Amino acid sequence: MSVIFTSEHPHIGLIEAPVHQVVLRRAAEFGDRPALIDGLTGEVTTYRQLDQRSRRLAAAFAAAGVRKGDVVALHSPNSVLYPVVFYGVLRAGAVVTPVSAQATVPEMAGQLADSRCRWVVTVPAGLGVAQEAAKRAGGVEEIFLCGPEQDGRPSILDMQRSTAPEPFIVFDAREDLAVLPYSSGTTGAPKGVMLSHSNVATNLIQIEAFLPSRVGEPLLAVLPFSHIYGLTVLLNTPLRMGATVVVLPRFDLAEFLTAIERYRIASLYVAPPIVLMLAKHPAVDGRDLSSLEFVLSAAAPLDAGLAEACARRLGLPSVVQGYGMTELSPGVSLCPRGGTDAPAGTVGRLLPGTELRLLDLAAPGRDAAAGAPGEIAIRGPQVMKGYLGRSGDTAAMIDEGGWLHTGDVGRMDGDGWLYIVDRVKELIKYKGYPVPPAELEALLLAHEAIADAAVVGVYDAEGNEVPRAVVVRRPGSELDEDEVMAYVAGLVAPYKRVRQVRFVEAVPRSASGKILRRELRDAGD
Repeated sequence: MSVIFTSEHPHIGLIEAPVHQVVLRRAAEFGDRPALIDGLTGEVTTYRQLDQRSRRLAAAFAAAGVRKGDVVALHSPNSVLYPVVFYGVLRAGAVVTPVSAQATVPEMAGQLADSRCRWVVTVPAGLGVAQEAAKRAGGVEEIFLCGPEQDGRPSILDMQRSTAPEPFIVFDAREDLAVLPYSSGTTGAPKGVMLSHSNVATNLIQIEAFLPSRVGEPLLAVLPFSHIYGLTVLLNTPLRMGATVVVLPRFDLAEFLTAIERYRIASLYVAPPIVLMLAKHPAVDGRDLSSLEFVLSAAAPLDAGLAEACARRLGLPSVVQGYGMTELSPGVSLCPRGGTDAPAGTVGRLLPGTELRLLDLAAPGRDAAAGAPGEIAIRGPQVMKGYLGRSGDTAAMIDEGGWLHTGDVGRMDGDGWLYIVDRVKELIKYKGYPVPPAELEALLLAHEAIADAAVVGVYDAEGNEVPRAVVVRRPGSELDEDEVMAYVAGLVAPYKRVRQVRFVEAVPRSASGKILRRELRDAGD
C-alpha cells in the first residue's frame, strides 16, 4: 500500500476561474493604490490602470483578430507593461507562451513553431530576433511592439487606449490553457507545458497560504516573469493580495540594493546566485538592508552553508527555500513567511491540496522504505495537463494514478519537512535556469570537428551547477576549449552556454547506448 504524505493545511480544491479574475478580483477596491512601480524610472501603474489597460488591450487584441485558444508569445524582459499584456492576452481568451528575453533566433523560432504561435508581443530591443524567429517558424500573423510604433508594427501603448468592445469569453477553467511555458522536464528538448487556468489559479491560492503579502507592501521583482517562478511568486501572487510590485528589467546588484533601500523591501524571493551575492559581495557593505524580514530562495538547490552565511550577514534568523517545477504550476512546498522553525536545508512543507510519494529508486512504482530517500512524485490540482503534442512524454511523466514523477530525490522528516537530496533527472540548473543536456549535445554533434559529445552538470568554485561539455574530437582535429564554448555561445541564450570543456577519447555509454553521466561527473578533471 502506498505511503502518501499530505499537507497539514486545510485542503484546497481546484479553483474553477480564469487567472485574470483570480488575480485582479479586487482591482476596483484597491483603486489608486500602486500595483506596479518601474524600479528604475519610478513610473507607477495603479490597480485601476492595470485593470482598465488590460481590458482595453484585450479589446484591441480581439479587434486585431486574436481568438480564444490562440497562442501569443510574450517576448520581453520585466517591465510595467508585461502584466498589462499578460492579462490582456488572457482576457482575450488566448494563451501566453512566455519567451525569454535572452532567447536566440533558433530557440525562439523553435518555440513559436512548436506552440503554433499566431501572434508575438516583443520590445524594441527584441524586434530583430522576433522578426527573424517568426519568419523561420511561419504562421505568425502579427508582431505587436511594447513601445512606440516601429516598422509599421502596432504599438501596445496605442492599443491599450482602444475603444473597441471588450470581448466576452466563456472560460472552461479546467480545460482552457492560460500559460504555455517551455520546460525540458526531466530531460530532452524543451516542451510546451500545458497549464490550465485552474492549474495556475489554484497554485496561487496554495502559495498564498504560505507567503502572504500585506496590502500596499512593496515586493521586488527581479527574477524574470518569463520564468514560472517569477510569473507566479513575483507577479500573480502579490497582485492578488494588493501588494506593490517594484519591477526591475534585469539583475544588476547596485540597482537591486538601491531598490531594497528606496522601497523598504521586507521580503525577497530570489535564486541562489543572488543569495551568494548578498552573502559575499563587498558592494553589500554599508547598504541599509534593515527592512528585510524574510528571504526565500528557489529555482535551484541552495547550499545550507551559503544560506546561513547570507542570513548572518543580513541579520536574519535564516534564509529559507521552496521547491517546485514548471510542470507543477510551479509550487510544491515552501517555508512559510513568519515561521521560525524550518530546519536547515529543508525546502519546506507541502502546500495545501498537495500529495507526495517517495518512490523506490531501484523498483519503479514501489514506495521507498520508511525513512529512506526516493524519487518525489506529486499529485494535486497544480499538476499540468500535459506536454503540448507529446502524449508519450506526458505518459512518461504522469502515471495512470495521476502522479507526476519529478526526477528529484527527496526525503521527509517526521515533522513534515521535505528535503531534496539528489536528482535522477539529467536537467542542469545554471543559476536557477534550466539547461537540458540533450539540447546542447545535439548542437555539439552538429559541429564538423566533433565525433561524439555529452553534457553534464558540475559545480564550480562558487557552488553553481554549470554545463560541462565532454567532447571527442574527430581524427586530425585540433579543436580547443575556447572554440567549443564560442560555437555553443553563438547558438543559445547566455544561461545555456557551456562553461567548461573536457576532451576525452570516448564518451562512456551503457550497453543500450545511454550516456553514463554519473561516471562523467564523478571522473572530475
